[in-house]
Amino acid sequence: MNLFKKTAAKRMVFFIVSDMVLIALAVWLSFLFRFDGAIPELYYPFIIRLIMLAVVFAIPVFYFQRLYSFSWSYVSASELVALFKATSVTFAFLSITIFFSNYFPHFSNFPRSTLFMSYILVFIFTSASRFSKRLYSSRMRFSKASDGDRTLIAGAGDAGEQILRGILSSKSNSYFPIGFVDDNPIKRGIKIHGLSVLGKISDIPALAKEHQVKQLIVALPSAANATIRSTVELGKSAGIRKIKIAPGLNEIMRGEVSLKNLKDVDVEDLLGRDPVVLDKKEIEQFIKNNIVVITGAAGSIGSELSRQVAKFKPSMLMLLDQDETGIFNITGEIKSKFPALPIVSRVVNITDRENIEAIFNEYEPQIVFHAAAYKHVPLMEEQPDQAIKNNIFGTKVLLDASINSGVEKFIFISTDKAVNPTSIMGTTKRIGEMMCQAYNQKNGTKFISVRFGNVLNSRGSVIPIFKEQIKRGGPVEVTHPEMKRYFMLTKEACLLVMQAGAMGQGGEVFVLDMGKPVKIVDLAKEMIRLSGFEPDKDIAIIFIGTRPGEKLFEEILTAEEGIVSTQNQKIFIAKMSQVDVTYLDQVLEYLQDIIYKKESVLLALSLKKIINRESVM
Repeated sequence: MNLFKKTAAKRMVFFIVSDMVLIALAVWLSFLFRFDGAIPELYYPFIIRLIMLAVVFAIPVFYFQRLYSFSWSYVSASELVALFKATSVTFAFLSITIFFSNYFPHFSNFPRSTLFMSYILVFIFTSASRFSKRLYSSRMRFSKASDGDRTLIAGAGDAGEQILRGILSSKSNSYFPIGFVDDNPIKRGIKIHGLSVLGKISDIPALAKEHQVKQLIVALPSAANATIRSTVELGKSAGIRKIKIAPGLNEIMRGEVSLKNLKDVDVEDLLGRDPVVLDKKEIEQFIKNNIVVITGAAGSIGSELSRQVAKFKPSMLMLLDQDETGIFNITGEIKSKFPALPIVSRVVNITDRENIEAIFNEYEPQIVFHAAAYKHVPLMEEQPDQAIKNNIFGTKVLLDASINSGVEKFIFISTDKAVNPTSIMGTTKRIGEMMCQAYNQKNGTKFISVRFGNVLNSRGSVIPIFKEQIKRGGPVEVTHPEMKRYFMLTKEACLLVMQAGAMGQGGEVFVLDMGKPVKIVDLAKEMIRLSGFEPDKDIAIIFIGTRPGEKLFEEILTAEEGIVSTQNQKIFIAKMSQVDVTYLDQVLEYLQDIIYKKESVLLALSLKKIINRESVM
């Protein structure tokens, strides 16, 4: 600490002395310029007094403008503005003093132009003294950076500028920036920190060849996914092996763009969709100061929901899951990021009626996000009784507990596999939707379902499986060459679930806009390329056939269902037929009776009859 204070004191003394010398030089030069190098002798005594007055006024003003308390290496425009203000105030005092002095009353016989020239020169000299180290450091870093890989930055906006600034201010990095590319014609030819915008994004291959580019940084946080994908592909086609991508628009707004935030291009960046537009005020009104329960909080969707909900300041966040380690980890993460947020964590199975009801009665939550479910299609085909117990009767336990404790809104996380289901898992989720519709007719709690497709990088999804297969050297196993799926980013899905929950009035089945479906084989090829290999050359792709319960293509609506648009262009409401409450109660009782018989065929047949509204007796 003493060393720090000594260093700061030395820097202050250095700049005070430096300013005194520069002010004296500026005043003397202003008279020298005014009189073409031959200053009349009568002005010599006045020059000395003028220098003394300028120093007496300037040093205190500069001090109070904190012009002696800054980092020399990181001086910025804010110091330049403060210096301009301080110089202006100094010369305003100086002019008033001269105006009322005995030497030159009312500027009589005083060369007024010298004041103006002194003002300009003092500002220039003191600015130069403060920016000299930064200019020198930047020059030296540019020189050192020449040892790094020649780097092109795609995007000459705020993100690109911040990244370049980070490269120039870093003492050691592997980048030697050579310029920008940007499709905005207004930016063509402009310079940013000394580097030019060399052309359009489509010029990347030509520029890469001309300038021997080895690295590409994609700094296009607000661009459409198609533009980012095209930019990456142009870089690859130009033979650029090292491609980094800047974080998204939200991170830009929070000022989180730096070299450490750059990441390798991932499949999410190529298959993700355009940025989601949210009504954050509506979500905040929905979440803020409410007790929120999230079931399945240790899972992919549940954990991300926990992170997003915490941002909107609930009065309490309750995290429920049967995964002890998972619930421990997500609880620790949320507590570290939101230390002021009260959190209640419980290791509990949603089929444990007594425990669930005790929790709901004790804390009386207002909002429930139900993300707990058995989701793996092949496993549930083998164990339909477990799918029914958890996905149907576990959901029923939560529905009953919500009614009894006065929950205001219950949001059920569904799936596109619930549409024309061919799997046990999909069928149980469709029945879950039907239960929410039926329960919405019983009481004041609003029951809402939200339906979406596969979530990128969720546990057990195809992407982590492909990553592991590529890591082992292949082969990458794809079920069928025509297999297609809808994909969403986890964060996007959770934000849209919250938005749907906020706008829901009860009984709706919300359908999220899934964009275009992606061929799984194309996904596999892209992941192989991103790993630096060539598909079917370095890493083989084999087709293993569809598994029980799988469809080649998942729908988001049945032929009978239509959709109604909402105020959010990414969220729609499926037109669903009403559910007969009496019928549903009867079939659930029947399922409860036969579930322990372990007769898979009977269970599957009964589930199919239920979603077709047929008699199961």
